[in-house]
Amino acid sequence: MLGAIQMTCEHVPQLPDPAPVPPEPASCSDCTALGESVWAHLRMCLTCGHVACCDSSPHRHATAHYYRSDHPVMRSAEPGESWRWCYRDRRLV
Repeated sequence: MLGAIQMTCEHVPQLPDPAPVPPEPASCSDCTALGESVWAHLRMCLTCGHVACCDSSPHRHATAHYYRSDHPVMRSAEPGESWRWCYRDRRLV
């Protein structure tokens, strides 16, 4: 059997240890501040723990957080998902 391929980038080792954990239930605090409660999916910044909506959502708050903060790596904040995305390298890590 082949071992799992581990994808990473130079930004993952720079993340806080332990990494933030998505809250349950998670919500986009930026949408909530606008009085909205509907978004497609949630993402969480692995530097500061900020939870925001994905690019399939009308406001794209997760991407806005990256451009505002320059925090490179986020992960899915959806139950049962743990994938990570590096904005700087534009790839799964």
